[in-house]
Amino acid sequence: MPTTWRGYELVHESVSVGGRTLVIERPHDAEELLDEEAFEREEFLPYWAELWPSALALADHVASRDLAGLGLVELGCGLALPGIVAALGGAAVLATDWSEDALEFVRANARRNGTEVETLRCSWTSPDPLVARAPFDLVLASDVLYERRDVEPLLALLPRLAPEVLLADPGRPTLSDFLERAAEAWLVERSEPVYRLVGAPHEAG
Repeated sequence: MPTTWRGYELVHESVSVGGRTLVIERPHDAEELLDEEAFEREEFLPYWAELWPSALALADHVASRDLAGLGLVELGCGLALPGIVAALGGAAVLATDWSEDALEFVRANARRNGTEVETLRCSWTSPDPLVARAPFDLVLASDVLYERRDVEPLLALLPRLAPEVLLADPGRPTLSDFLERAAEAWLVERSEPVYRLVGAPHEAG
C-alpha cells in the first residue's frame, strides 16, 4: 500500500548523486496540494513538492566539492536535495523555505538518508531571522527565479549571507537579468545549469 501524508499519496524516488543513491519521499502529485485560498492571498504554489532537474544538477555539483566543516544555507530549498547531499559531505546545512510542509519533508528525508539538516521557515521579503544566522560559507539555490519580482530581493539578500553562491537554473526568462545585475557586485562564473557567484565586495545593510 502507498504511504500517505494528510491523505495525499507519497512516492519514494531513488536518485543517484555523487556515487550515492538517495531515497527522497515526496507527494506524488504536487498539483493536488494547491490551496486556492493560499494562492489568492500570497500566490503560494506548491513548487516544493517536485524534485526539479535544477536541484539534481546542483546536487551533482555539490557532491563534487569538499564541503566538510563548512556552513551552508539553501534558499527556497523545497525538498533540499542539494542541502542533504552537502550534509552527507560533512557540511552544516540550514535549509530555508517559506513552506513549513516542505521543511517537514526536508527533515524526514535527511534522516532517511542518514544525516541531519537544520531548517528555518523564512521568506526572502522578511529575511531577518535568516540574516541573523549569517555569515555562512556558501549559499545554495536551485530554480528560484520563477518571477521577475524575485530578482531584486534575491540580489539584496545574497551579499548579507555568504561570499559564495551556487545557483542552478534551467534558463528561465529572469535568469539573464539576474546574472547581469549580479555581475555588478560578484564575479559570475557561468557553467550551465549551475552558476557560481564569488566575492561580493560589501555587505548590504
